[in-house]
Amino acid sequence: MPSSEPIVLEQILTPVIGPERTGRLLRILTLDPALLAPGNRVSRAVLAQALNVLLFEDLIARVPAAALYVERCLEHGGTILHDHGAVRTVDLAGMGALPGGQEAIMRILRPLGYQLRGTYPLERLRMTGRSYAQAEHPETIAQFFISELHVDRFPAEFGEAVTRVTSSSKDPLAPEAVALLTKLEVEGSLSIADAVALLPALVLCFDRQHDVPTLADYEALLPHSAEMAWISTEGNAFNHATDRVQDVEKLTIEQKALGQPMKDKVEVSGSGRVRQTAFHAARVMRSFRDASGSLVEREVPGSFLEFIARDFIPGEATQTAPILDLSFDPSNAQAIFKMTATS
Repeated sequence: MPSSEPIVLEQILTPVIGPERTGRLLRILTLDPALLAPGNRVSRAVLAQALNVLLFEDLIARVPAAALYVERCLEHGGTILHDHGAVRTVDLAGMGALPGGQEAIMRILRPLGYQLRGTYPLERLRMTGRSYAQAEHPETIAQFFISELHVDRFPAEFGEAVTRVTSSSKDPLAPEAVALLTKLEVEGSLSIADAVALLPALVLCFDRQHDVPTLADYEALLPHSAEMAWISTEGNAFNHATDRVQDVEKLTIEQKALGQPMKDKVEVSGSGRVRQTAFHAARVMRSFRDASGSLVEREVPGSFLEFIARDFIPGEATQTAPILDLSFDPSNAQAIFKMTATS
């Protein structure tokens, strides 16, 4: 007989977001059956999946087109396979209390079992992208695509504006959370209670950690780097989440017919095995400080939902299954990044 004990994933999500939101997210997301077992210990893989569930929900809440897409999936009994989430970071020392560059995020992902999968120079953007996959379940737990913006490749006045924006950064990880991450890295699992305590602390790391930027600094950043301008308002929030689909071209036609703000072109990797497109970024209102120190609001680009199709690598397989091409393409990535450029 099947166990009546709740699965571990449900046991750690429900105290954080409640039973209704937990049930809805577990219905909409395609989840690896290996992560749906009951028990009283939380493996690093299950905790990684729980974090991705909450970050996906946060993205959907901030992107109206994505929320509509999810609702239509639910109405038609469909599910979403979250392929990867993208996070932007700044390669700069002196960002207040926040570690510079990707370390702000990697200090979280390493204890969750994430390992470097690929490095991608994003030369047009003066950035470097790196993909990280969860060691036990690389194909079924979402990857992270972390990009670093290299401030030293820009003019001096740009770097000065970046420093003014980021120098107020706080570190969202309290000592208690750091201790639990260390415990997880050593032992590979946590108790239910420890995982419930840690999970919200991890989510806090995917947000803007610095103070409200000045409008003058935003306008100084924008001509040089739309990506850094985006970071100034959104910080380390998910730039996008991604639904892995079978046919990107067909999905593009369907979503355009529904009036969704779909990108015109499907990006195809050099190998032809990875195809990507996306909704245009949501337009959001953000606060800035003007010259007098007063708060003013401006409309800026927010986040978006991406779509990706991945083929298997010819001739490469394990004893039981072919290997999915989990790589990224620098040209594709730079084109997708332009979804958050201000027009």
